[in-house]
Amino acid sequence: MKLIDDLRAEHDLIDQMLGSLRTFVKARLEGRGDPADGARFMAFFRRYAGDFHHHKEEEILFRALAERAELPAHRGPIAALTGEHRRMAGLLDGLEGLLGSALATDEDRARVDSLVVDYSRSLWRHIDAENSVLYPQGEERLRRFHVRDLPSRPMTEAEAAAREGALALLTAYPPLHDAEVHRGDGCVACPSFGVTCEGLEYEWWTELEWEEAEERRDD
Repeated sequence: MKLIDDLRAEHDLIDQMLGSLRTFVKARLEGRGDPADGARFMAFFRRYAGDFHHHKEEEILFRALAERAELPAHRGPIAALTGEHRRMAGLLDGLEGLLGSALATDEDRARVDSLVVDYSRSLWRHIDAENSVLYPQGEERLRRFHVRDLPSRPMTEAEAAAREGALALLTAYPPLHDAEVHRGDGCVACPSFGVTCEGLEYEWWTELEWEEAEERRDD
């Protein structure tokens, strides 16, 4: 499905830009880097990751899963991932006035470091959960209802400009690897697993799928 292929490709860029953001903040905390680049990072995560990518997920993919594949929209994976979008937008709200600031106080320095670590780790795990669970399982369930493709939309000028700006930022601030973030496949990768969502099997599986799983276990 082309829409999902596009969303995966967008994830690749967002993933790299999270590492680049971490490199930028590390440089700023060490008195290096250009404070003006803070606005460029903010534009990328607001316009491209938020207005473009997350909006396409919610308004096209998630809506189709609920309306055309008859999956619950107010609980389970769709509600959990939508809630994560809102939470991460809130973290960006906290970063808005800090990324391009002088970070002159210890409080500002501690706050920007805490927010960017939380934001990057949350979004990395969110990406892993969507790539490994939501996208393949969503595509399979849409096909059961004879939905083999979904429409996308082009980027606005602001979204395209944010993407172009990202390419320069990746060169200036090579992505940092966070060895402490736990990444992986499956529902366990999702920040909402066990909190607001019990996982794909409990939220989406039909009785037939449970029966087939039991039969495989007995073989």
